[in-house]
Amino acid sequence: MSKASLPVVQTVGLNKVFKDFWRRPRVSAVQNLNIEIKPGEVFGLLGPNGSGKSTAIKMLLGLLYPTKGRISIFGRPPTDVAIKQRIGYLPEESYLYRFLDARETLDFYGRLFRQHGQVRRERRDMLLDMVGLQHESKRRIGEYSKGMARRIGLAQALINDPEFLVLDEPTSGLDPIGTRQIKDVIRRLGDMGKTILLSSHLLADVEDVCDRVCILYGGKVQAEGTIKELLAQKDVTQIRADKLRTDTIEEIKSVVERRESKSIEVSVPTGRLENLFLKIVEDAQAAKVETSGAGQAGAIPEFLGAATDDGGTLIQSLIQAADKEVKSEPVPMASPESVAPKPSQKVLDELTKPKQPAHEPGQSSEEATPSTSPVGPTKPVQADRSIIEGLMGQSDSAAEKDRGNG
Repeated sequence: MSKASLPVVQTVGLNKVFKDFWRRPRVSAVQNLNIEIKPGEVFGLLGPNGSGKSTAIKMLLGLLYPTKGRISIFGRPPTDVAIKQRIGYLPEESYLYRFLDARETLDFYGRLFRQHGQVRRERRDMLLDMVGLQHESKRRIGEYSKGMARRIGLAQALINDPEFLVLDEPTSGLDPIGTRQIKDVIRRLGDMGKTILLSSHLLADVEDVCDRVCILYGGKVQAEGTIKELLAQKDVTQIRADKLRTDTIEEIKSVVERRESKSIEVSVPTGRLENLFLKIVEDAQAAKVETSGAGQAGAIPEFLGAATDDGGTLIQSLIQAADKEVKSEPVPMASPESVAPKPSQKVLDELTKPKQPAHEPGQSSEEATPSTSPVGPTKPVQADRSIIEGLMGQSDSAAEKDRGNG
């Protein structure tokens, strides 16, 4: 088999079973998955939530080990580090550092692929223009909406000019405009020869951009084929024409009913709500109605799909890594925190001064004056023993009197 005809992705008997703490099978997420993705193909993985799409993708990327079966990516196992730089991945949730802005984020991922400064800057600017974030590039990622985060996530997945692009729910959180723009980008990338795996539960997304589709349910393949094959209605014939006069329509109906002995239905086609919405937005943009958020998507960067170099740029990238590419704006100094005024010593003395007992009538001033001895542990109060001794003496004299009488 020639290198050109070698499938980019191939799975044979792929299974994934999640087990509990006692190693007992708990969930069978993927069962006997057999798929092939050809070079330059946009392949759709379609299914409802929980059908095993994300689990299958993680096994293809080497993030999960299959329970059983075989996976081949570019003819090698997915755990081979050599193929990682040929893959771009947009996860279902974009896990990006929220305190970096868009330019710093793409610059960081470019450094991970050891791209030297000039290449990083060019690719960064072109990708930001492609996803419509060139005017929001200095905002921190943490301030982005979910739709804007998906856009920068797509740009991150393309920073290394991958041959195989994996997109997990790429239009999640996007408005209809952003959804249409991202689908156009995917379609154009496919036309440029990129191999794309698109996972989604949105039927319109898969139908609009994919060449072939695999429908999953319960971890099993329920149907697979091209969009045309899967959607063809072989028992229905459709005739389309420009607007006809009423008498012409009646004549056509009578001819079909007479010759085919079948009834015919004539209706006026309706447009799609998506197309109407996009037309309204395009008219508003043409009228220059102001809005905020992401702008209109730009052109596909020239470096995507171009021939890659043979390497040897590591030394140059290390030399230029010390260059400062982004001039940081001066950060205003925070105003010093207000310090509470120190309490007056006189007030403190007054608050900590022990309270004096009230002076009772008939009590001498010396008895009323509190002791100035240091405050220490409180001593137990001593009882007046003269009273006790007096009582004891009375009891002794009474006992002697009784003995005398006796």
